[in-house]
Amino acid sequence: MMDAHQEINNFIKVWIQAMACLSYAYYFSSRLPKGLLRLLSLLPVFYLLLIAPLNISSFILSSITGFFLAWLTTFKVISFAFDQGPLYPLPQSLLHFISIACLPITIKRNPSPKLKSTTNYPSPISHLLKKVFMSFPSKVLFHWVISHLYQYKKYMDSNVVLVIYCCHVYVMLDISLSLCATLAEFLCGFDVEPQFKEPYLATSLQDFWGRRWNIIVSSVLRSTVYAPTRHIASYLIGSRWAYFPAIIATFVVSGVMHDIVYYVYMMHMYPKWDMTGHFVLHGICEALEVEMKCKRSRSDKWQRHPVVDWVMVMGFVMGTSVSLLFVPLLRDNVDQIVAEEYSILFNFVREKIVKLGTRFVCGN
Repeated sequence: MMDAHQEINNFIKVWIQAMACLSYAYYFSSRLPKGLLRLLSLLPVFYLLLIAPLNISSFILSSITGFFLAWLTTFKVISFAFDQGPLYPLPQSLLHFISIACLPITIKRNPSPKLKSTTNYPSPISHLLKKVFMSFPSKVLFHWVISHLYQYKKYMDSNVVLVIYCCHVYVMLDISLSLCATLAEFLCGFDVEPQFKEPYLATSLQDFWGRRWNIIVSSVLRSTVYAPTRHIASYLIGSRWAYFPAIIATFVVSGVMHDIVYYVYMMHMYPKWDMTGHFVLHGICEALEVEMKCKRSRSDKWQRHPVVDWVMVMGFVMGTSVSLLFVPLLRDNVDQIVAEEYSILFNFVREKIVKLGTRFVCGN
């Protein structure tokens, strides 16, 4: 059984170490010229960030550390070495630098009036779904309901369980990232972008992955993988086809990081690369989709109705997620692991609060 006290101590130590690394980057590496020299100075930071989750055995705490530090923070610091990404220009204070580096947040930029007029007008259906079903209390309630459904898992078909996993992962991510955004707004006064923009309304894979699902990951991968790959590919195969290897490379890196975070950091085993296969498939399909859009725009043929596109995209995303991405979660009984850890952590926190309250009452 997990030792909650030891795990929380390890979690705190890892994050203190990460803050020390970022302080070094802020005060020392930022003074070096951008490029190779600054990148070399940051190698110790990369090493410490990547091994940080290995010091935690808790599934929940290692997932937070693996996603936040080993993936997002590392990639943000790589971009920072070349004066790119969310850490450029250099934030005014160390607190802002650490918050942007460690938290999965995207700071709002001031869009042009033209962009505002074309992107901020919600459809009636979108507005209704957002108001009724996607408010924060509704998501918390939905999370609670799904969590209690797992006790009936043995009576459900495996595909039904996988669909529940899909919904649960979305709700958990949305709640977690919303809380991080609230923390960033409270500590630093940032105006933060929502990390999920109604992904259930996507009408293309490019729309789903690039503009609606987990925006911070898309932003980080765009600056660290997509843009450099497209720049290099444009010299090798020409700008016309440079997007193709850039999209594929982005999805390959995303898949590899999913496998590393899940298998290495959370499950403490060698990756099986099944998640990478899922993202490679989506990368190939998105690249083909972009090419089809280019050819369709050059011809004056009829356009499909958006509802048809929505059905096709949601069917493909849900189908491949159920059959590829979430199979390891079902195989490894992740719901049981998470439920047990939630119970242990909850009891630990409750015990500490009771002890603190007792000391306060006795002290008075």
